[in-house]
This record gives sequence, structure tokens and C-alpha cells, in this order.
Amino acid sequence: MSVNMKDYMTPVQAVRMGPVHEIPVIDLAPFRNGEARGLEDCAAELRHALENVGFYLIVNHGVPQDTIDRAYRAVRQFFALPDEVKMALLKNEHNIGYAPIRSLYNRPTSTLNNERQVRSAAESLFMKADLAPDHPDVLAGKRFRAPNQWPPEAVAPGFRDAMVTYARALEALGKSLLPLYATALELPVDWFDRAFVDPMYTLRISRYPRQATLGESEQGLPPHTDTSFMTLLPHNRVQGLQVRLSDGRWVDAPSVPGSFVVNSGNMLRRWSNNRCMSTPHQVVNLSPEERYAMPFFLDVNRDWLMDCIPTCMSADKPFEYEPITYGDYMSWYTTDYVGASKKS
Repeated sequence: MSVNMKDYMTPVQAVRMGPVHEIPVIDLAPFRNGEARGLEDCAAELRHALENVGFYLIVNHGVPQDTIDRAYRAVRQFFALPDEVKMALLKNEHNIGYAPIRSLYNRPTSTLNNERQVRSAAESLFMKADLAPDHPDVLAGKRFRAPNQWPPEAVAPGFRDAMVTYARALEALGKSLLPLYATALELPVDWFDRAFVDPMYTLRISRYPRQATLGESEQGLPPHTDTSFMTLLPHNRVQGLQVRLSDGRWVDAPSVPGSFVVNSGNMLRRWSNNRCMSTPHQVVNLSPEERYAMPFFLDVNRDWLMDCIPTCMSADKPFEYEPITYGDYMSWYTTDYVGASKKS
């Protein structure tokens, strides 16, 4: 389905897209169709989003709506399963598996909530690339490279296939955007390609109850930043995603049917020497019904060394971080979080 953004804009907004929006909307059609200056123009809009907002929307992205709709149906199917089925899949050291409702949320929450402990009032299932038990990385015991935990096919028919199909479509979408990221950061168009051969990714599906049913120290998803290079979230008919702009205001993410909300995370911020933003966001479900979501977090290959992106440093702006691999970065993040949790 082709999306015409003028259907969702005021006449003034329709004159120019991208930088005039607090959260820009980028039409990928010129880039995907190979139009003259399609790459350059889309990359310019992306550069503005990465450096000034940290969030943007994409339309005409190429992911079939049937793939998205089927995945949403499967998400509802999973969360309707009995608790004992879901609890048998508890999240493990590979960040794979089920997190029950009201789990303590991740480390960045404390600094964004005045050190209050806020519990996520969502239940979630975390999945990664669907590796076979005899995959070399599984046999080698590499952390974050392990088989997914699936409910039995007999109680959730088609669930695994729907999730794997959706994840592979999102992996392809994310990788198709890499030339835009390279061009936006003044790099050769294929600069990111080798880093994303067999990339790491996480698919998280979640169910959010109505905010009105929650306690004072609970929230659908507390304020946080993502760890990822890129996060992709399909349009949701039940809204709830809010973004904190650089002036401190919280705004609702635009609702554009057929779009994806995309944001950069801490990994890209670090790799780009803080040139690209990692913007706080939260979920507050004020609707009269439950909200289901399925964000996809794309990252580099597990063993790729992320030294500073060359166009993001200079004599006046040296690299502020140590080079690091995804595996070491996530091990540090997880260990630091677990250690902090044990102290609290």
C-alpha cells in the first residue's frame, strides 16, 4: 500500500515534509524507486532526525501489510495463553524469553524518574534470530546467540512462523536503510554493510493494560532509552508511545497508518560519538482497551568492533568511548543493570 502523506497533514505541513515536523515523516518512495536525488534527499531528512530529534517515521517502506497484520494477530494469540504456558518460557541470560507483568524495568529508568523505581505494567516476550540448536554460535555457547523459547505449536499454532516471518521482514527493512544512514553521516554508501552481516536483533512483543488500572509506581513502559542501533515499531491503532523532545516536552508519536516509527538508540549514539541522539520515550496507554506492540531492535554483528564512525570525530572532538563489540556492550549493560538491581 502506497501512503500519501498529504492525507495526514494540514495544508501548511503538506508544503514540506521532514524538518518542519517535531517528529519528521520520511517518504522512502523516492529512495526505493531509485529516483534522482532520492538517496540524497531522504538522507538529508534522516540526518536532521538523527541529530535533532532521535525519532522519525517512514512510509512506503515495502513491508507487506499482511505480514504486519498476521504478526499482530499472533501477538494477541500468545498473550491469551494460560499463565503456566508463558511462565515456562521465563527470560534467560541471553535476553530471550518471557517477562511477566510488573517486572522491574531497565537501568535508564531510574535517572529519568527521579530515582523512583517504576515497574513496567506490561508483559513481554523477547526473541532473537531463530537459531537451530546445532548452530555454531549455539554450540560455542556465545552469549545472546541461543535458540528462542517458543510455546508448543499445539497451543499456539502458527505463532512461531508469524514471528520469524515478521522478524526477517524487519531485518531486511532495517538493512535496506543503511545506505541512508551512511549518506546522512557523510560516509560511502556501503560503509555499514559489513557490520550488519548476520546482525544481532531482538523482537519484543508486549501487552499493555489500560493505564487507569495501574498503581502509582507502575506505568505501561517507563521513560527509557533503547540500547539499539535502530528500533522499528509498526503503526498501532491503539496509541500510547510518547517521545521527550529536546526542550523537555513529552509529545505523542504521530499516528500514520502504514508507517513505522523509527528511533536511534544508545549504540548508535555511542558509535557516532554522541552525534546521533538516543531520545527518551515511554508508553502510557490511556485508551479504553489493551495495547499490543512489537518493536524490533536492530544491531550490528555480535563480534563487530565499533570504533568511532570516522565522520563523527575530529581533533576538536575526539572519540569519547572505548571501541567495543555488541557482545561486550550488551554484557556490560546487562551486568551493570543486574548489579545495580541487587544493590537497590
